[in-house]
Amino acid sequence: MSGLYEKWKQNLLTAATDSDLDGTGSTGVYAALVDKDTGYTPNYTTDQFYSTVSANIVGTPVELSNKTFTNGVFDADDVVFSSVSGNSVEGVLIYRQNGGANTTWQLVAFIDDVTPSSVTPNTGDISVTWNASGIFKL
Repeated sequence: MSGLYEKWKQNLLTAATDSDLDGTGSTGVYAALVDKDTGYTPNYTTDQFYSTVSANIVGTPVELSNKTFTNGVFDADDVVFSSVSGNSVEGVLIYRQNGGANTTWQLVAFIDDVTPSSVTPNTGDISVTWNASGIFKL
């Protein structure tokens, strides 16, 4: 089930460092393909950092481009993950990097209702199309 991580929402409400989503590069927002079958089940209450999910990432994460923030809706361009191999993909993780280690990269959202919803990588590209109404709404 898709959702927003509560630790990120808490940091957003308190204007904590590394909670905003308008950065780029080393402070950018990234999408990563996740294989839930290898043991990751999102815990939206307690999961906070990328390192919690890193063992279940498939392929190479992609920075989101052309991000928009309109009426509480976060959106960005659709993404293409290049040359993906691995067991399976059942969701997409959205997270925010910072200048530190991945043990400090904030988890934002887990999306499992994207197109395609599940795919078996075959070393080809995987394109993810976000919902027409945006990636998520606060």
